Amino acid sequence: MTSKLRRSLIALSFFALLLSVEGCKHRKRHQTAGEAAPDFAPQLHQLADSKTLPQLRWPDFSDYKSTVQTFYNNGDWDIVWSDNGKPTKQAYALVRNFQHASERGLIPDDYDAWRWDARMATLKKKDPVQTAQFDVMMTVVAMRFISDLHIGRVNPQHFSFGVNVDAKKYDLAQFVQERLIDSTDVDDALNDAEPQSPEYRATKAAIVHYVGLLPQDHTSPVPMVTGKSIEPGKPWAGSQALSGRLALFGDLDNVPDTVSASTYDPQLTDALKKFQHRHGIEEDGKIGKDTVNALNTPLGVRINQLTDTLERWRWLSDEYQNAAIMVNLPEYTLRAFSDGHHEEFSMRVVVGQSVKEHRTPVITDHMKYLVFRPFWNVPPSIMKAEIAPHMRASSGYLASHNFETVDNKGNPVSASAEQVARAGVIVREKPGPKNSLGLVKFLFPNTFNVYLHSTPATELFSRSKRDFSHGCVRLQEPEKLAAWVLRDNSKWNDDSIHEAMENGQDNKTVLLSHPIPIVIFYATAYPGEDGDMHFFTDIYGYDKELEDALHHGPPYPKAPIAEKVEADI
Repeated sequence: MTSKLRRSLIALSFFALLLSVEGCKHRKRHQTAGEAAPDFAPQLHQLADSKTLPQLRWPDFSDYKSTVQTFYNNGDWDIVWSDNGKPTKQAYALVRNFQHASERGLIPDDYDAWRWDARMATLKKKDPVQTAQFDVMMTVVAMRFISDLHIGRVNPQHFSFGVNVDAKKYDLAQFVQERLIDSTDVDDALNDAEPQSPEYRATKAAIVHYVGLLPQDHTSPVPMVTGKSIEPGKPWAGSQALSGRLALFGDLDNVPDTVSASTYDPQLTDALKKFQHRHGIEEDGKIGKDTVNALNTPLGVRINQLTDTLERWRWLSDEYQNAAIMVNLPEYTLRAFSDGHHEEFSMRVVVGQSVKEHRTPVITDHMKYLVFRPFWNVPPSIMKAEIAPHMRASSGYLASHNFETVDNKGNPVSASAEQVARAGVIVREKPGPKNSLGLVKFLFPNTFNVYLHSTPATELFSRSKRDFSHGCVRLQEPEKLAAWVLRDNSKWNDDSIHEAMENGQDNKTVLLSHPIPIVIFYATAYPGEDGDMHFFTDIYGYDKELEDALHHGPPYPKAPIAEKVEADI
């Protein structure tokens, strides 16, 4: 290599180094010729160190303080959202997005949506204090907006759910610097921050649709039904109100001219069945209490269900937004998806009871193995509350119900009701077709001791409301799921799986060839394969708990330590 070439390469390397250093800094404002650039550093330091900005709708930004300081430190403590008394085009774009936050399932007022016009007008005065205030407020609200879009507003662990958003968090100082302040397309950067799953996009679109229905809602409530359900052709004074609601929601394409005012017109039956299908109600075409309650649910409540569901989608990493297995608790449904996230099949499930101690939690995890013909180890809480009292009433209770007592190594031992009550031994149900876990269970080890399993109580799957377990999820078609999760294992097929369940080795563990992402989710609004939005009852009150937390505004409560839930059948 010649000395001249070597010097050229050194010069190029030095120039590249300078560019990389400058790339970490904010771009400098330009000033009018002959005008000295104001020094905003003192004001910015004071504001960034303050933890509160009284002018904001939610003044306390203590949870963003260090990030805001890092952001301005990286930019030599200079303003970034205005230039020579005018907002930057990026600031204008952000304000427009704040004002349209409801289209993304957020609350515009949380981002001071309608206060920015007056604030931008004050920039004309070129007052250093007001200019610095505008800048820090814009930075704080922009960071909140991005974080809220990306990981949600409330940490899921606040509700003791098994979802961790920490690994998904952005470096907000870096994101604002690299994706916003010099952006040619702020909307594109914000769109990238949102979940990219088709379910999220469909739910987001449904918000716009349902908000658009609000000014069209001139319908009357459907009259309540007392006693027996109303069948088509029977006397009833609510047909016209019913047709109006069904037409508003899109279940009735054309309102028949002949709808009777005094009977339940049979022409409305198909539309009502479609409505019932979309709301998790038995599709019998009859007008009962549950159907009327769903018909009369205000549009505002449906919009809240959509926004609550969007919040939970934001908690999920990319892997879990497109998980291979998803159980939607309020829908009582499990779905399995292909690698391209196309639904391959779905099945009915039974979930935990609505009482707090038996609710099935929201979980993200990886299914790792299944067990054919499992034992059921009874949780200590059930041993104390249910097993011990039965033992006191009948000395032969354990044997007659296929239970046995064992030590911690699985060796059979004799035990009294008192030993069982204080969990001095393990009570387990022997494998077999009557075992409470059925003939197979699917495990994704978690702190809640929740898993999927088959069940001998198959009659419960015919019900529209299916919250009967102690926390685990019971499967309508366990053999189908077993064949699906073992499809890459040549040792297993439909026949061998059936044989293992019916006549195989007790408590046989089979490892999966690779862990399968699974989400136990909670969506009271879910886009169906039919292209319609489906709504479900808030069976656990998780929507209400979320809305209560959001009502108080940021900063939101710190996440509590997740409690271990003893969940089983």
